[in-house]
Amino acid sequence: MSTIAPAVANNDTILLPLPTTSGGKSLTEALSARRTTREIAANDLPMPLLANLLWAAAGINRPATQFHAAGRTAASAGNSQEIELYALLPRGAYRYDPLAARLDGAANGDLRGLGLTLGQRGAETLAPAQILLVADTSRLSHHSPFKDPGLTDPAIVAAYAHFDAGLVAQNIFLFAAANGLAAWLHNCDRAGLRVGRCTARTPKIFLPMLWP
Repeated sequence: MSTIAPAVANNDTILLPLPTTSGGKSLTEALSARRTTREIAANDLPMPLLANLLWAAAGINRPATQFHAAGRTAASAGNSQEIELYALLPRGAYRYDPLAARLDGAANGDLRGLGLTLGQRGAETLAPAQILLVADTSRLSHHSPFKDPGLTDPAIVAAYAHFDAGLVAQNIFLFAAANGLAAWLHNCDRAGLRVGRCTARTPKIFLPMLWP
């Protein structure tokens, strides 16, 4: 199994264009078109389209209030917002900062080959972008403004994190369906992949996205 050393931030920052919040197919059309596509082309993914994809996944859709953090396009348990997104691109790995609308460098080099487990590596691995979902479960117990007693139970915390990751994943699938992209939700090489704070102990899900 391939392994790499823990990644070091590459100090590269990509400023993202503002998301386009109109256009594409209707919700019902996107629901009708939603599907898993494993035939992954290597076409370039334009930066405006990637920015819209990340915003749809877990971007900011309403400002902060006196009592709550800025709202996201994906719900989370107790508004903990514990799911972070990393974009694995040919030039490196980047953490998505939805508040600043930018990608912050997390690791040098092309890590897309670690997006699949050994049993999946007969499939195409060079999607132009892979979106890694990472759950920072400490936010569920410490950052939530709501006093949910379940947030002190490790089993419930894990269930919340996986459920919230699923909400983000569904947003990505619907955006892909509405904009002519392929989407495939699958596991990754947890032991081999290191992206900043993302370690093998952290729940994670991969979604490669591309032009069809």
